[in-house]
Amino acid sequence: MNIAIGVGQNKDILKACKDFKIKYDADISLIYNDDDLVNAILDKNTDAVIRGSLPASTVIKQVKKHYPEISRATYVNGAGREFLLTPVGIDEGNTLDEKLNIAINCGEFLKRLKKEPKIAVLADGRKGDYGRSKTISKSIEDSEKLTELIKQNTDFEVENYYILIEQALNDRCNVIIAPNGIIGNIIFRTLVLVNSWPSCGAVTFGIDGIYIDTSRDQTKEGYLRSLILAHNLAKL
Repeated sequence: MNIAIGVGQNKDILKACKDFKIKYDADISLIYNDDDLVNAILDKNTDAVIRGSLPASTVIKQVKKHYPEISRATYVNGAGREFLLTPVGIDEGNTLDEKLNIAINCGEFLKRLKKEPKIAVLADGRKGDYGRSKTISKSIEDSEKLTELIKQNTDFEVENYYILIEQALNDRCNVIIAPNGIIGNIIFRTLVLVNSWPSCGAVTFGIDGIYIDTSRDQTKEGYLRSLILAHNLAKL
């Protein structure tokens, strides 16, 4: 198995690779620039690619030229809870169609892992907050439309939790759909980078190969989880 991983300024990625090699049989190719990382993603001879600590914007922009419909969902596993958080790219999840596509991808991904999807749709406010501002009202309307679209297009369990993310987590939802990528990114940073919830990185949908998107600010343990996830997905 060959896994390519990006090496930027955060050298914890190198420590994670060293620990990974102790327990797992795989060749690791270290990538030091965006172009080589993109080439690895497009190379069918590479079993999995991890962003590591390289910047993301250029990589995603180049990959979208080949796969325009890509989306990402961060795999979070902390405090006894396991779920996909999406959208997490700050320019992703801006339309109902995009979020429906993400929901379908997340559900199908979990089914491949022999897990039953339980989707929570979020909004900018509670249902009773409708009318407090145009932005809040639009977000609530979109969350209700998205919930219905998921019901109509899938057999996944889905519920609109509005702004009550804590209730969705307590109910063990394993897909959390944020109102947009900016909010999703903030949730990710709050849970994973501030509160130290374990994350395996973001699974990328809409491409032929396996690409795990990671934060430049992740810890050695976080990068190690990403390596293990990439290895396990490649085995599947």
